[in-house]
Amino acid sequence: MRALLPLLPLLRTGWGWRAGPPAAARAPRGARAGPGPHRAMASYRTEERGRPRSPGYRLFFQNVAGHYISPFHDIPLKVDSTEENGIPTKRARSDEYENLFNMVVEVPRWTNAKMETWEDPHRKDKSTDCCGDNDPIDVCEIGSKVLSCGEVIPVKILGILALIDQGETDWKIIAINVNDPEASKFHDIDDVKKYKPGYLEATLNWFRFYKVPEGKPENQFAFNGEFKNKAFALDVIKSTHECWKALLMKKCDGGAIKCTNVHICDSPFHCTQEEARSIVELVSSSPNQESNTEDQVWHFLGK
Repeated sequence: MRALLPLLPLLRTGWGWRAGPPAAARAPRGARAGPGPHRAMASYRTEERGRPRSPGYRLFFQNVAGHYISPFHDIPLKVDSTEENGIPTKRARSDEYENLFNMVVEVPRWTNAKMETWEDPHRKDKSTDCCGDNDPIDVCEIGSKVLSCGEVIPVKILGILALIDQGETDWKIIAINVNDPEASKFHDIDDVKKYKPGYLEATLNWFRFYKVPEGKPENQFAFNGEFKNKAFALDVIKSTHECWKALLMKKCDGGAIKCTNVHICDSPFHCTQEEARSIVELVSSSPNQESNTEDQVWHFLGK
């Protein structure tokens, strides 16, 4: 989640992603910039509003038709097997293809500005005996390409790590971009050990210590820090997805989580495209009046 490991976590949030302060320095409040460049993706594009790394920064998502959507609720969990870039495909369904999921990039590699916003905080996980952390499930993508914030990419699930953060379950899915040059080598967590030796150990250490510079204790892990395999990870995804469905149907308390969406028609939080646009237009589009650079702070943790 920060600039110490080649990891690419995901948090699927509400409407516009709001930039929170970096771990080492809080971004000052300031003027909000106008709509930034539109960054095109396969079926989605993003629109920046506000000054990057400021509390007023927002990243809004649009689908291929140009309609504003929620990246948390309106982007399908699984890659659509019937279309690619809007074109029907004749690809045969297989177990491998069933393992493809959409990942929304939150914190690109070597950056640390976190987009704040679900693992249900009221539901105790039977594996960890801890409740969820009230955030969408995280993904650590291990491919070679450095992606951009807001990109939506298809990933192949390989395994999972159960981090316990101050008594809450914070799952870390291990996955790889299906378009990575080496993706065909990776099918399960043991392939990461085989083709990227030391990678999982480094990942575990990073997650153990990354909050220590903030004065917080080391993180703990369920299963003695063992990375579970693909089958286990898929079960966790299925379970958390059911929590998300309950959230969207107002069958559980989501607290401050925004559930507004345009595609879940039977959800009590459903809104029209016009209402979605009005939400975006509430965000200031005044021009950028000052530059803002992110402070880079590195920490050495000695024993």
